[in-house]
Amino acid sequence: MKRVFTAICLFASAFALSEPASAQPIWPNKPIKLIVPYAAGGYTDIVGRITARYLEKEFGYPAIIENRAGAGGIVGTDVVSKSDPDGYTLCVCSIGAISVAPVVQAVQYDPLKDLTPIAMVSTITQMVIVKNALPVHSMKDLVAYAKANPDKLSYASSGAGGLMYFSAELFQMRTGTKLVHVPFRGGAPATMAVVSGDVDLTFTNLTDALPQVQGNTVRSLAVTSLERSPFAPDVPTIAETVQPGFNVATWNAIMGPRNMPDAITQRIAAVLDKMGTDSEVKSGMEKVGATLIYVGPNDFRKAIIQEIEQWRALLKEDTPK
Repeated sequence: MKRVFTAICLFASAFALSEPASAQPIWPNKPIKLIVPYAAGGYTDIVGRITARYLEKEFGYPAIIENRAGAGGIVGTDVVSKSDPDGYTLCVCSIGAISVAPVVQAVQYDPLKDLTPIAMVSTITQMVIVKNALPVHSMKDLVAYAKANPDKLSYASSGAGGLMYFSAELFQMRTGTKLVHVPFRGGAPATMAVVSGDVDLTFTNLTDALPQVQGNTVRSLAVTSLERSPFAPDVPTIAETVQPGFNVATWNAIMGPRNMPDAITQRIAAVLDKMGTDSEVKSGMEKVGATLIYVGPNDFRKAIIQEIEQWRALLKEDTPK
């Protein structure tokens, strides 16, 4: 009897030792955290919540949004870059902290080495809005007023590392104007500062601008994309008014920490690819002025490389000699 018991124990031990080689942990088997590097209520936050709901439906586990605002998206993005690469901590990243900020300032992560591109999920243009009390009604008025009153007009942004900030800085370089920067913890509070009249203007995402424009709490002057937005067809572009060729648009994407297992990356990407054709998700994005897209891991990485080079050349070109 003792020999039989010993044999059973040896068999069980051998099976336990061999199991990891043949059986891989099922992913996911617990909630997934999506870090939004901006305050709640803005474009990235809304896109993050729409995406989280879809991931929950597809994976069967909660997808929890955590807002980690600061420095135009740099703070939250840095948190993800230093997280465990197990697929349970993801970033709802955007162009400012990924393709622009690393070109012009010191950040604690390399967007191509410390993060794993999974997929772009949406794109949107920005809108230039001003407080109603400001006596300007067009981009030409704004440029003329700013030149006549240097360092008097203030603009709000999501922080010195975000695209709102760089759009305004690029605009100043191109037009020879001087504005005063007032940073906030996200696009939504930056927009509300214009609504309240505490700040004169902002280059904000269409998501944040449209409800205020429609409610007549602010005045819209232009969009920053090269072409007019289908969500605001009557609003001209900066390119067609005061600065030919001016073109700034943003995107949101899902990224993970570096060294994420390729199998997990590809599984998330496949679900986001499916989301890219979902009519309900598309409708939800359009309601906030965003366009639902899908750009997979390889093409997403190539896009980041291209954007970094474009912004490096653009900002170098516009830097005063």
